[in-house]
Amino acid sequence: MVNNFRVLLVDDEADLTDTLAKRMRKRGVDAAVAHSGQEALDSLAQRLVDVVVLDVRMPGLDGIETLRELKRRHPLVEVILLSGHASVEVALEGMELGAFDYLLKPADIDDLLYKAQDACEKKRLREERSKGRRPTKQAGK
Repeated sequence: MVNNFRVLLVDDEADLTDTLAKRMRKRGVDAAVAHSGQEALDSLAQRLVDVVVLDVRMPGLDGIETLRELKRRHPLVEVILLSGHASVEVALEGMELGAFDYLLKPADIDDLLYKAQDACEKKRLREERSKGRRPTKQAGK
């Protein structure tokens, strides 16, 4: 499993993102927050990130629109969608647009961390392939 990775938590509920960020940081994850889709895109222009945890329903630029633009600008960044409302249609649309996975709120912190680690591993393997190198096994695998 990947241990050192960078995650951006995007949700208009500041209490949620702040709490998740604190809990991830306690587990050694470099976690940053954004409270809107536009803020997330602006942050990604300034900061390298491996995984974005993205709320589906936000005012302004919603999660699906943000995902579409994020994948256009940063195709290797993996995205985990979060929603408080179960919707097969939204989950399918997100996956078709390149989301790594879809979780319902409130997401269990351990489940979210495992998904984020898997997403980061996928990103790193894709980066190595795009550089023409063969993927190397991580220690402890």
